[in-house]
Amino acid sequence: MKLKPYPKYKPSGIEWLGDVPAHWQITPLKFDFRIVGGSTPKSERPEYWDGEIVWVSPSDLSKRSSLRIASSQRKITAEGLASCGTSLVPAGSIVLSTRAPIGSTAVADIELCTNQGCKSLVPNASSNPWFYIYLLLVNTEELNVRGKGTTFLELSSNELGAFKVGVPSIDEQRLIASFLDRETAKIDTLIGKQEKLIELLKEKRQAVICHAVTKGLDPNVPMKSSGVEWIGDVPEHWDLSSLKRGTDFITSGSRGWSEHYADQGSIFIRIGNLTRDRIDLDLSELQFVDVPVGSEGERTRVRPDDVLISITAYLGSVAVVPSGLGNAYVSQHVALARPLIRKILPRWIAYTILSTVGQSHFATQGYGGTKIQLSLEDVRSLPMLMPSLAEQGAIVAFVDKATTKIDTLIAKAQQAIELQKEHRTALISAAVTGKIDVRGMVQQEVSEAKAA
Repeated sequence: MKLKPYPKYKPSGIEWLGDVPAHWQITPLKFDFRIVGGSTPKSERPEYWDGEIVWVSPSDLSKRSSLRIASSQRKITAEGLASCGTSLVPAGSIVLSTRAPIGSTAVADIELCTNQGCKSLVPNASSNPWFYIYLLLVNTEELNVRGKGTTFLELSSNELGAFKVGVPSIDEQRLIASFLDRETAKIDTLIGKQEKLIELLKEKRQAVICHAVTKGLDPNVPMKSSGVEWIGDVPEHWDLSSLKRGTDFITSGSRGWSEHYADQGSIFIRIGNLTRDRIDLDLSELQFVDVPVGSEGERTRVRPDDVLISITAYLGSVAVVPSGLGNAYVSQHVALARPLIRKILPRWIAYTILSTVGQSHFATQGYGGTKIQLSLEDVRSLPMLMPSLAEQGAIVAFVDKATTKIDTLIAKAQQAIELQKEHRTALISAAVTGKIDVRGMVQQEVSEAKAA
């Protein structure tokens, strides 16, 4: 795709925009749109809620799967609409989140209203909403700069209306929007293929782990029933035990240590440091703690080869403590299992937890209402298949090698996705700020399509 600049440019007078095509106008958004705020009906009035009117919030915009919006998590009634300061806007309006966060956006497919965290931009006859939505998508940073507030940033109607952009004619806006629709669709297709590949690779990794820790590496070994539905048949010479029989002790962190968070000190291991993808600690984000005097610190202090397991929220996330970590302690939401190395390998335990053996056990044992959690007895009773130490070591080495290869492929696919996203952003930015001239290309393709 060979894209050329416009034949002539002029200074825009706007630092972030730079030069624009000579025939474009520099105008604030309020000249091209009617800006409409939103509001929320009183929550204690049931007659205002669960109606048929779509009522969009920033959360709805952040969860959208396309640049269109036609539904919302909550809807209001006609009475709710009349009771507060929100107003219906027509289909084709741009809906923009103007607080927490600023910049999520979509074009309304139907008539709708919003809460106070959004503003709607109703276009006039000379404004194409699809050109402007692409323009707003790549200007999130500029919009956030204009936000004000101490608790959270909010973009006012005045600031939004005063935001100046470069604007071509309505016909050229349509051509640019059409070009971006087509080109971003191509990029999104490529991204979708990479995302599908990642899902398949994750499924393959899980299958490799599950098969290895329940069937072993010898396809010809005699099998027997494990007596556990989600484990199935296992090698005949393997024993079935429980985690508590292969560990020195199992405990969890002390409560209240969040009061002792510090900028430096000992590492405080939380659920976010454990994953369901691999069995190594995720140390990308660390919290430190100033260990309180007289605490149960020694009990909750980790050692190399300890196995850490999440017991709230993401049940069954796991990691093995590496050597050289230094002083580190577990939070109350993490169980610490200290293996008896003469009986069982730490990485064997961790892979078992990642497999259907561990995930199915924890899924059936979790208790609680809004916050599902495991007791330490649930952790202790985890079924544990017990081949010999030598066989455990061979299987762990095989799984380590196989999952490393898969993780490398996943990383390459994720890198490809990031490159495509960067390309999409750069392309949109170039088109809506006039750095490339797409008019001839779009018109040529329309003519070719008609001829065909």
